[in-house]
Amino acid sequence: METERGLPQTRRGRQTRDALLAAAREVFARHGYLATTTTTIAKAAGVANGSFYTHFTDKYEIFVALWHEVQEEMLHPGIQDTSGNTAADPVAAIEDATRAYLVYYRDNAALLRAFEEVTGIDERFLELRLGRARAFEERNVRGIRRLQQQGLADPSLDPELTAAALSSMVSRHAYMTFALGLRPGVDFEALVSTLTTLWVNALRIRPPGDGRAALDRTAAQLRAALGEIERLRDQT
Repeated sequence: METERGLPQTRRGRQTRDALLAAAREVFARHGYLATTTTTIAKAAGVANGSFYTHFTDKYEIFVALWHEVQEEMLHPGIQDTSGNTAADPVAAIEDATRAYLVYYRDNAALLRAFEEVTGIDERFLELRLGRARAFEERNVRGIRRLQQQGLADPSLDPELTAAALSSMVSRHAYMTFALGLRPGVDFEALVSTLTTLWVNALRIRPPGDGRAALDRTAAQLRAALGEIERLRDQT
């Protein structure tokens, strides 16, 4: 649960809070969640231990605040809703999102490992993680549906099951590779290329200029038009 006290009103207060969050990021990454104490965080931030409790109730509260910060920074793998080039080049859109996610995971692996640690021991944090995962999964569901409507992806695929499977594939691979160090010598660009190819092949994405893709787009438009006709007829 997020703190309800709000952000500090003074510049000094905001600076202290920011310093605590920056210190917490380093300490949690270095020691993990269980081995970290509020005293350690305050010392790393260069503030008195009492100042910690002015801004956060306990270790869990600052951990959750830090998690929310990371979620704002982190791009998740899949199809970005805001990507202007999705229809023009869906492969490039998927590759860009996959690379951005893997870069962030690689560069912040120790901290992300701490998040996994707490997910397994605290039901409150598990619910936060699941809620965020559902939100990103739904974004990918919308992206897959859009590609299907444009005739660029296999229309027989269930968008929800496909989004869940592909999102989990990338996130789990990133965790095993970077957080656990399963493949320390992995070629990063080969990893990006492989995971992108798996996404593309699973969706059976066709280039927009492909003749079959054009036919599929027309069929998708006809199905949408027929669906609208049926909807209007049911209303009369």
